[in-house]
Amino acid sequence: MEEGELSPQLELHEGEEIVEVIELNPNQQPQEEDDLLNDVEEEDDDDGEWETEDDENMEVVRDDSDLTFSRHTKAVFCLSLDPKSNSLAVTGGEDDTAFVWRLADGEVLLECTGHKDSVISASFSHDSALVVTGDMSGLIKVWKVETKEEIWSFEVGDLQWVEWHPCAHVLLAGTDEGSCWMWKIPSGECKTLSGSGCQATCGKILPDGYRAVIGYEDGTVRIWDLKQGLQLHLVKGKDGHQGPLTCLAVNDTGSLVLTGSVDCTAKLLNPLTGKVVAVFSVPNNTKECVDKEQMEDTESNSNSVESVGFCRVLPLVAVGFLDGTMVIWDIPSQTVRHKWQLQAGIVQLLWEDHSPIIYTGSLDGAVRIWDARSGRMEGECCGHAAEILDFMVNKEASTVVTASGDQTAKVFYLQRPDR
Repeated sequence: MEEGELSPQLELHEGEEIVEVIELNPNQQPQEEDDLLNDVEEEDDDDGEWETEDDENMEVVRDDSDLTFSRHTKAVFCLSLDPKSNSLAVTGGEDDTAFVWRLADGEVLLECTGHKDSVISASFSHDSALVVTGDMSGLIKVWKVETKEEIWSFEVGDLQWVEWHPCAHVLLAGTDEGSCWMWKIPSGECKTLSGSGCQATCGKILPDGYRAVIGYEDGTVRIWDLKQGLQLHLVKGKDGHQGPLTCLAVNDTGSLVLTGSVDCTAKLLNPLTGKVVAVFSVPNNTKECVDKEQMEDTESNSNSVESVGFCRVLPLVAVGFLDGTMVIWDIPSQTVRHKWQLQAGIVQLLWEDHSPIIYTGSLDGAVRIWDARSGRMEGECCGHAAEILDFMVNKEASTVVTASGDQTAKVFYLQRPDR
């Protein structure tokens, strides 16, 4: 896409920040655990099966994978690698089960059973000692990897997400009714962040360990002080999104937050001030998503931001859309660096830790690898017979692990020249 096709617009937010809304042509395709929790005021099975994207018509052209994990009996919804060694994976699925298994040979080390519904969240603690699994019904379990035993469980309302504190055995979870729960593991000391009456759709603990950013179904974003249990900032109205939040990301220093929404925009926020720094916008194929009432009309609004992320070595952000559009923006100039139009919708994107290489997982079952400097596709990982639902890249960027609606997880060893 040529820069001449862009139509920048300038907006001012409360007289502080100059915000450039870049529209693309729609016709183109660590803190201690006790300190964290002290002084914070406490406040059925689904019979339908996961329907894969064009399941009957999707054919596997080739299988590039080096290992296929086939213990799940239904769609595999979530995936995480252990952060310490990157040698273990945990996957959770529609079969109400999670498995901890070894990447080298697929051997199961721990089968996490007892869930009442699809396991939609599964991840390792910062030290790889514990695994949390959470299902749609709200049942959350924590397992000790070394002893292969369940050490804690708790049940909340319908669960949206659960994640670990970056440097402590503390969990934060978001629910359908809007409350977010925080627990110290394994003691189970429990505190809550008051709900807004709508789903807490996504959330992250900031790198300082003291604050969290949480996005909601009503388009608002809240910054919370976890120690005090207080709301520090509320982004709403003109500054907020005009539809439910779908995703968010935080940069390594915690100085910037990037949020994505059904309204087809991504917003860059300063969590210290709660101010919007920039708005990145791509119009919907049929019309812009700006009216909250339109969010309810799925026929007229089929596009949305599905994944966002910060480059760790250059001042770039990536935004992936359900219609297959992916855009790389330069943060200082707020201009488009690259735009790609994929044939299938983007489910997730991830940046490498040590280079400006980005990976996209799509509804066509492939993970593609892109160089954000040149704009070229460097490779792809194919082999799934249904959509990618989650994927991870190891720290050395030598292995991609995927989870799919085809009931499998796959391991791909990447062999390409040093970049």
